Amino acid sequence: MTIRTDGLTVALFATCINDVMFPGTPRAVVELLERLGCRVEFPMEQTCCGQMFTNTGYFDAAVPNVRNYVKAFSGYEYVVGPSGSCVGAVRHQHPMLADHAKDAGLAAEVDRVVARTYDLSEFLVDVLGITDVGAYFPHRVTYHPTCHSVRVAKVGDRPYQLLSKVKGIDLVALPDADQCCGFGGTFSVKNPDVSVAMAADKARHVMATGAEYLVTGDNACLMNIGGILHRQNSGVKPIHLAEILARTEGGER
Repeated sequence: MTIRTDGLTVALFATCINDVMFPGTPRAVVELLERLGCRVEFPMEQTCCGQMFTNTGYFDAAVPNVRNYVKAFSGYEYVVGPSGSCVGAVRHQHPMLADHAKDAGLAAEVDRVVARTYDLSEFLVDVLGITDVGAYFPHRVTYHPTCHSVRVAKVGDRPYQLLSKVKGIDLVALPDADQCCGFGGTFSVKNPDVSVAMAADKARHVMATGAEYLVTGDNACLMNIGGILHRQNSGVKPIHLAEILARTEGGER
């Protein structure tokens, strides 16, 4: 299946956790968007969005990350990231940090770039107007809507729209899907016992579905739940939404 867009140029916001730990995800985003006719560029100046600093109260340390984000992406009409958490941080934390810095110029630049920053699912559904991306994934799958993607980035049901159109997929509902997995960035470090208990609950619900794969739009949460699933020898494999959408019938992925 071949789908063409009008040749939009897209800047890939890979996010630091994907760049360091899950490079297959941003590669999948590139494959997917190029298959859909987009031209994808990777601004080399990009680095962490600063969410880790901001979440722990180090606002002054986070401001340089905001300046760098603006510098890296200000020349693009569309900035796409495979992480509702990081996209949510850009939208909600960067304006706050610009105000904290008392820099009106930075605040204006932040507002412009934030308006052009999209989670992958938003970009596909809202900008390209596509739900059927030509993907093929003949497996039983359950989807965990991560807290930041739903409550901060507000991606809504867009990931479900995309997954439901994947050829061959068996998409099953996850019980108590709206419950947090316990990652929460530094929450899992500061409150490890509570985090593990929450992740164990989530893993139990995942296994109850009989799914072969657990899919999310945030690799940090996928890593947290996936660790429990692995230690329990569940056989359930974690996978990012982009990596499902990038797969085609007969394709190498």
